[in-house]
Amino acid sequence: MSNAILIVDDDVAMCEMLVKGLARGGFDCRFRTAADEALALMETEPFDVVVTDLNMRAMNGLELCARIVANRPDVPVVVITAFGSLETAVGAIRAGAYDFITKPVDVEALALTLARAVEHRALREEVRRLRQELAETRRFDEMIGESAPMKKVHSLLAQIVDSDASVLVTGESGTGKELVARALHRLGTRKTGPFVAINCAAMPEPLLESELFGHARGAFTDARSDRAGLFVQASGGVLFLDEIGDMPLGMQAKLLRALQERKVRPVGGDREIPFDVRIVTATNRDLDTAVAEQRFREDLYFRVNVIQIVVPPLRARGNDVLVLAQSFVEQFAARSGKKVTGLGTAAAERLLSYAWPGNVRELQNAIERAVAVTRFGEITVEDLPERIRDYRASHVLVVAEDPSELAPMEEVERRYIARVMESVGGNKTLAARVLGLDRKTLYNKLAKHGAG
Repeated sequence: MSNAILIVDDDVAMCEMLVKGLARGGFDCRFRTAADEALALMETEPFDVVVTDLNMRAMNGLELCARIVANRPDVPVVVITAFGSLETAVGAIRAGAYDFITKPVDVEALALTLARAVEHRALREEVRRLRQELAETRRFDEMIGESAPMKKVHSLLAQIVDSDASVLVTGESGTGKELVARALHRLGTRKTGPFVAINCAAMPEPLLESELFGHARGAFTDARSDRAGLFVQASGGVLFLDEIGDMPLGMQAKLLRALQERKVRPVGGDREIPFDVRIVTATNRDLDTAVAEQRFREDLYFRVNVIQIVVPPLRARGNDVLVLAQSFVEQFAARSGKKVTGLGTAAAERLLSYAWPGNVRELQNAIERAVAVTRFGEITVEDLPERIRDYRASHVLVVAEDPSELAPMEEVERRYIARVMESVGGNKTLAARVLGLDRKTLYNKLAKHGAG
């Protein structure tokens, strides 16, 4: 609603006069004859400015102004009174009024006051928005990026940092999934508690169970004393389960039970120990496909996937590549004591054209190498790894005038499916969505083309 004004006065004739007069100035006015009715209306409809009479039955204008300032400080209040004394004006300003005018009301003067109030509110909103935008950018400084996909990640993180809901972070290897988990810990209500991380793919099931749940003395050969598991160690903080998509099925069942009951039983123990942690999991696997193929428990999937954050691949982040590269140049130049200030133009072009299958981790390694070998103040093409220097983007079709050089439909399909699979990092669920196929049809086509 543009230039929406709420008028509050127990004199109906006055309200109708102001509504009619202000409408000529382009204001959309509503009125109420009691303060409590006005407050109720403000809960359901947005207003740019409130105009209230000072002397009303029950709640007066100053009390109404104070209530609005306390609960809706973004809405300016203009107070109207027949008593133009200095004491009344001071009282209105102290109550938080934007302005103060006296009766009889000059509608044109009131319209000017309201126009200034609307502009004042718009300016305050813009300043607040810019401050929030700057604050959000600084909040997630460990995840550098101004691209639309990264702004989407930042926005979602800002919404959920104070929640205790379980979070599943998905994305290709090297995209920075652990950085998301650490940001949730650093900025959330559990920041004073521990951050504990474990790679679920890095150890066999018996060892993983002992690590997560702990063990009792004598549970196995080397168990010389009781040991608290990571669930208990992380109590009050965040437990990050990386590569959960590679967890053995047997361990998935035990993890599900622990998450449901919020208790763990140490290996070889006879009692359950409660824990209080926020669970953040991550995977580069396509869990939808894993569930469909019964390689990942559906009930566990829904338990850990209360909120999902998809970290975009580097190739989808546009100029973030150069922002990250510059950050890495400064970091490694400072560490090595070399006077390298940035990227040469040709090197920057190669970085932008490369597909980055290893994502941010690959970029970081490439820049570390470039800073180490460069002999100049800027990174050149020759300083980059050979795979980046010589990279040529793949194309689905070969443009040709001679019909004999055109590819058969089956070959075109094979190339296009391969290109889509490359673009989505091998995620079959996402590839099927892009191709407009169901998952079973995509599997059959991949098998047919020898790419399953």
